[in-house]
Amino acid sequence: MSYKTIVTVLDNPDNTRIATDFAAAFAKEHGAHIVGLHAEIISTVPLVAPMEIPDPVAVQALQDVAHSQAIEIERLFRTKMEGAGLDYEWRSFTSTVGYGTEPLVESARSADLLVAVQPDPSKYSDTQVDVETFLFDSGRPVLLIPYILSTPKPVRRVLIAWNGSKEAARATFDALPFLKAADSVEILSVSTSERDTHPSKESGVQIAAALTRHGVRARFETAACTGKSTPSQVIENRLADNSIDLLVMGAYTHSWLWQMIFGGTTRTLLQSMTAMTLLAR
Repeated sequence: MSYKTIVTVLDNPDNTRIATDFAAAFAKEHGAHIVGLHAEIISTVPLVAPMEIPDPVAVQALQDVAHSQAIEIERLFRTKMEGAGLDYEWRSFTSTVGYGTEPLVESARSADLLVAVQPDPSKYSDTQVDVETFLFDSGRPVLLIPYILSTPKPVRRVLIAWNGSKEAARATFDALPFLKAADSVEILSVSTSERDTHPSKESGVQIAAALTRHGVRARFETAACTGKSTPSQVIENRLADNSIDLLVMGAYTHSWLWQMIFGGTTRTLLQSMTAMTLLAR
């Protein structure tokens, strides 16, 4: 099993440089076809008082900026793909509501893997990719690249955040191409305190055995929160201590469900990413 169609979501020139480098590296490894996907977004239009009608000059200026950025993103993408000698295509759509429009989601559904770059919180923009939309509406796994990473490297060490849920199971099997190529795979179940049992322990042992049958070097481990630590902090420490290249975890549709089942770990980890993260639901 390998990834044969990789859709790379390109939302701004800075992220395009990172995303295309990583996607190109994955495509070479898997012999994949790459799709560059971009939404040419028209930002919120200023209104003119007293009638609160759109300012035509502002509308044109916003359209010009969005189109110029789309041209630059396409240039960066094509230059990288052609320089690397990869099989690729470019898809661009105009949108007023961001990356949640049906044509973009439909394009994503044909992929084995979606690649996107984590938005830089210090550079918020209306054109930033909405990762949750792709996670919840496309039905495809999303590989999220931390904006602090600039150079692709082989995925040698993988950590699977395991809680026994169907989302965690889907993420695990969606990550199989990475898992089979890795030198080591740790499946980690975190309990909220040292006194709590691990309700996912039995399923964790079973998933480790299932992965081993696929030729994955997998082992199951448990850990507990101590003091005031949270599951996300335990996982973050594990990522750093074990020099993890890829975190694999499930995502949940509603924030209240994330909080109830996984203690808000998904959102917290995405806000402080240090390793590539493969998410699925």
